[in-house]
Amino acid sequence: MTTVERLENWKRAGVITDVQYGLLAALVRRERFSLFLEINALLYLGVLSLAGGLAWTFTTYFQRLGDFFILAALSALLAGSLYYCFSRTPAYSNSEVESPNIVFDYVLYFACLVLSVELGYIEFRFEWLRDAWNNYLLFSSVVFFVLAYRFDNRFVLSLAISSLGGWFGIQYSTLRFSSSAPLRTAALFYALVTALIGVFLHRQGIKKHFLETYLHIATTVTFVALISGLSDKTANGFFFAVLIASVAAVTLGLRFKRFMFVVYGIVFGYIGVSYEVLRSVSVFGEVLMYFVATGSVVIVAVFFLARRFAREE
Repeated sequence: MTTVERLENWKRAGVITDVQYGLLAALVRRERFSLFLEINALLYLGVLSLAGGLAWTFTTYFQRLGDFFILAALSALLAGSLYYCFSRTPAYSNSEVESPNIVFDYVLYFACLVLSVELGYIEFRFEWLRDAWNNYLLFSSVVFFVLAYRFDNRFVLSLAISSLGGWFGIQYSTLRFSSSAPLRTAALFYALVTALIGVFLHRQGIKKHFLETYLHIATTVTFVALISGLSDKTANGFFFAVLIASVAAVTLGLRFKRFMFVVYGIVFGYIGVSYEVLRSVSVFGEVLMYFVATGSVVIVAVFFLARRFAREE
């Protein structure tokens, strides 16, 4: 019996209404499909492009427009965006809070970008911090953290964590190390701190649904740092560290039903294994055959795991 036939039986039995049947049947026949993710991504890209256009315009024509006009315009945009957000959001809650309307998240994201543009312009024109300009990233990160928790926005939280990571990386790069090992250690330490912050706040009951955002960033940074160590001839054990991290990501992803962490484990583990296998291979044909054969296996494995997760949900 097909799904459409089951829906017809449910309609005849009165389990679902005619309207519900029409909607569900259209979805099953793929007559309708959701464009939410695509539209959402395009809207965020539009907001990013608008902020980027403002930054380009002001830095290109600052002599014509004048510093006072530019800073006043940016401050007005920032103040207006924040006023809109504060005037329409409900009271703060440690639990998850739904956005008051469809425009709210984009206005909040725009406010964060405008703040970044204004801080960048201030340093571009006046160089108040000079060599310590990376502290703008730290300040931005703190503000983004406050806004993310106040308005329950995981996208802004990602901006906050990324800005903190940028400050962390620049802070270490100014020490002028002769090798990449200290930077790699700093990245692993940053990933550990990020994960611990997320776990601590989760256990305190503060925006528990934010934990995944912390773990996504921490996991990605960890794998990138470990894989970068594979090319370091003076380092040992990075290959086994990648394998251990991959097994842990897959195991925990399956246990807690978080498919993306399973994908992290498979993809980054595959990259690590491939690097080791192909380290001594220089024939292009052999490399191509390896990726064709093994890449197909990885894609099929991810596909079947995705279907398994979809059935369980």
